[in-house]
Amino acid sequence: MIASFSHARLLLLLMFASSICYSEQLSSSQAQTLQRIQVLLNFPSVLSSWNNNTDFCNIEPTPAVTVICYEDSLTQLHIIGERGAPPLPRNFSIESFFTTLVRLPSIKVLTLVSLGMRGQLPSKISRLESLEILNISSNFFHGAIPQEVSLLRNLRTLILDENLFQDRLPDGLNKLSLLAVLSIRKNKLNGSLPESLGNLENLRVLDLSHNRLAGEVPDISSLRNLQVLELEDNLLGPQFPKIGSNKIITLILRKNKFISGIPEKVNSFSHLQRLDISFNRFIGRFQSSLLSLPSITYLNIEGNKFTGMLSENMSCSSQLELVDLTGNLLTGRLPSCLHYEARTRIVSYARNCLVGEDKSQHPVSFCRNEALAVGIVPDHPKSKQPSKTALALSISAGIVGVTVLVVIVFLTLRRVRSKGMVKSPSTRLIQENASVGYTSKFLQDARYITQAMKLGALGVPAYRNFSLKDIEDATNNFDTSTLLNEGSYSQMYRGELRDGSHIAIRCHNMSRRDKSQSYMNHIEILSKLRHQHLVSALGHCFDYHLDDSSVSRIFLVFEYAPNGTLRDWISERRDNQSLTWSQRIAAAIGVAKGIQFLHAGIVPGVFSNKLKITDVLLDLNLVAKISSHNLPLLKEYMGKGKSDIYDLGVILLEIIVGKHINGNGEVDIFRPQLEASTAADIAAPNGVVDPAVQDLYTDESLKTVMQICSRCLHKDPAERPSIEDVLWNLQFAAQIQDPSQSIEGSPASPSTQPPRLQMTIK
Repeated sequence: MIASFSHARLLLLLMFASSICYSEQLSSSQAQTLQRIQVLLNFPSVLSSWNNNTDFCNIEPTPAVTVICYEDSLTQLHIIGERGAPPLPRNFSIESFFTTLVRLPSIKVLTLVSLGMRGQLPSKISRLESLEILNISSNFFHGAIPQEVSLLRNLRTLILDENLFQDRLPDGLNKLSLLAVLSIRKNKLNGSLPESLGNLENLRVLDLSHNRLAGEVPDISSLRNLQVLELEDNLLGPQFPKIGSNKIITLILRKNKFISGIPEKVNSFSHLQRLDISFNRFIGRFQSSLLSLPSITYLNIEGNKFTGMLSENMSCSSQLELVDLTGNLLTGRLPSCLHYEARTRIVSYARNCLVGEDKSQHPVSFCRNEALAVGIVPDHPKSKQPSKTALALSISAGIVGVTVLVVIVFLTLRRVRSKGMVKSPSTRLIQENASVGYTSKFLQDARYITQAMKLGALGVPAYRNFSLKDIEDATNNFDTSTLLNEGSYSQMYRGELRDGSHIAIRCHNMSRRDKSQSYMNHIEILSKLRHQHLVSALGHCFDYHLDDSSVSRIFLVFEYAPNGTLRDWISERRDNQSLTWSQRIAAAIGVAKGIQFLHAGIVPGVFSNKLKITDVLLDLNLVAKISSHNLPLLKEYMGKGKSDIYDLGVILLEIIVGKHINGNGEVDIFRPQLEASTAADIAAPNGVVDPAVQDLYTDESLKTVMQICSRCLHKDPAERPSIEDVLWNLQFAAQIQDPSQSIEGSPASPSTQPPRLQMTIK
């Protein structure tokens, strides 16, 4: 019998060895496609190293060129030419280029910047169905943006900056339900904005600045996640945009035709950092409370007709770096927080009617007369409110005089603009930093998962991208009641999706030093890690820093294991329930199979997982699933797996003794007892085995588990058994305990099966 088990063990080892004996290389057809792209782009200098012998999947990424492969397919292509590159020759065919490009059906991230490409964006772009990020900025694309762009349903980032696109925005953009970044700045778009923009619920960044767009901004109050709105240098107006998001950070309306005042709601934008409404036609009272918004750093209202009386005792936010009040109709005195802190911030206030300031101020009478000319009644401490009739007459008179006034103001501004005017810093180009290449050797080598992953979890939904709204809805906007635990860099929440299914959500907080190469491939691998004894990932979601669009948080969504941790059923004994001996061995087999998959089911293996018994969850059928493994987002580590064997030994020890094993000290107490017990004829000396399973085990089964546990806990890593050795012994113990017992890692369902518990994560 032992000989037959030895043959089975040898066969198992050979199967795993054969499953990892292949390496990844880009298919020849896709390699030829990349070489064809090089030709069509007229051999740009950044691709000068490509030739017939290039191993594209192993090219060292650079800021200019990055090729990312997964298995035998290309998933990311980044080519960034020299800024200001001239147009390609007239014989360049954009149709031929995209006909070639669609031969890369698995591409998810495509960056083609400053390559001189010209022509109309072809409709066949819709055939790149896997695209999540598209950046073709700084080229010479012209004509309308094709409606077929709306068929790219996985698209999360669309950047078409600095091209020659004309006509209106496509109406179908609302079909891009995952779209988070839409940037088409510095083009020649015209016409009105489509109402459908208001349906992009996941939109965080909308940048349409420096175009020829006209008319009212559609109602975007339903865009609850909007954080950046940049509409500079268009013909939009006259009403202030209807913004419903309290998350807004950047609001740029500079150089448009807005006339109405600033809505009171703007005062509730506690996250607002940059507000630029300069060079419009705004009238009405300036809301001085904008100076004290808690996050405001940049406030520019230059070149409008705001009225109001300032006072010295007004407060300012300590975050303010620039304030420009130039060219309005403000009276009173400059707040002392602006006047006396000018050394730490830039402050400009020329061409108002402020008293006690330099000669660049107009007399107070000038501001009153100018305000009356456009129908504004200026502030006056003793004045009474005008009657409705008087106000109507003033407005009528203002309409007659406004044309003359505009001409006068224009000539005046032109003459004095160079004196005292503060230049507005140019807004950044939106970069999708998550799309740069990966340089880590670990990530480059971790390219494929062996056939063992085909043993993956059945019935688990397909991996997908979640929107931030999905995550917020599932957790009731991260309600504290959904928080399961919290560490230094991450939090774990439980949630419920709209279809009623339960999930666990791990939030990783990223610092600005963390680059995209430290997580993108990890997520790619994690999405394919499906195994019966691992808690499967169901999807992910990115949240972004708004100043540079780098990733600020990553949400990883996992399946929910409703029966708690293995410790709940062993040493916690909630409601006095406990697993039988057979069920404990089955759970241990499940953990061992999960470790075996992590070691041999992915290349390179995932080692040094620091497993604890609280990392082992039990699903609806009491199947053991490892919930924590070392696919690190913030660091890399490669090991040989012997530490995992020790950790498994500690879990086995707690399974045997039924008591918390929390450190090496307790291991050192129990391990000699195990060795003494297995060396003697008796299997279980008093005080070693959990009384809850007394008389429920066979001596040989218990002795086999105790022996392998003792070997796992050996202080010398070289003396510890392999994971295959551990698994074979556990399966042997299960069979001699109960020949009818399944050894697939799923507990049997005896009549004594305890009731199911709610999941807890410690």
